Amino acid sequence: MCKLDYLIQIAFNVQPFQLSGGPRWIHEDRFDIEAKPPRTSKSGNANPSSPKLPPNPEQREMLQSLLADRFQLMSHRETKEGAVYLLVKRDKDLKLQDAKDKNAYPWVGGLRGGGISGDGLWGMNASTEELASRLSPYLDHTVLDRTGLQGSFDFKVAYASDDPHPDVVTSILSSIEELGLKLEPGRGLVTTVVIDRAEKPTVN
Repeated sequence: MCKLDYLIQIAFNVQPFQLSGGPRWIHEDRFDIEAKPPRTSKSGNANPSSPKLPPNPEQREMLQSLLADRFQLMSHRETKEGAVYLLVKRDKDLKLQDAKDKNAYPWVGGLRGGGISGDGLWGMNASTEELASRLSPYLDHTVLDRTGLQGSFDFKVAYASDDPHPDVVTSILSSIEELGLKLEPGRGLVTTVVIDRAEKPTVN
C-alpha cells in the first residue's frame, strides 16, 4: 500500500521536499495499485536484475498517466533559486575508483546494500552527479554536483560511531569528506512539483 505523495515522487523523479500543494489526504491515505506495462512496450519486455531498481523514463511516464486517470492528478513544475548543497572536491586525494563494470546499474547506498543508514557510503558505477542526487532526500535539500569529475566510480567508506543508531546526516558528511569530497551550503535552482488537483479514486 502506498500514499499518493510517494507515487508522485516516483512518477516525477523528485524528493519529498520538492512537493507542494494538494489536499492533506495525499500524505495520509494509502492505496493498493496493481499495474503492468503493455507487452509491446520496452518496459513490458524489460527484465531488471533487481525489483528495487528505480523505474525507467518510460515507466515514469506510464505512472504519470495512471495517476492522471485514477486520481485526476493535475500538477505543474516550478523552478526557482533556493538553498542547496554543493558537492565539491577537497584539497586531498580522492578515494574514488574508476568503475570496474561500466554496464552495471548505477547504485549508491549504505554498506549493508540498502538505503543510507549511518554506517557509511557504498557506490557502484555511480557518477558524482548520481551521488549528489542520492544524497538529496537525506539532507532535505537539493544537492548539486560541482566536482567537475567525469565518468563513473566505485567507492566504499565506513563510518565508525559508538552510537548504535548513528545520525545519518553526520555519517554522510563524514563519509563524503573521507572520499575526498565536501558538501557546502549554497544557492541554486530548485525544482518543485506543485499539486493543482487530486481526487480520491473510486474502487474498480
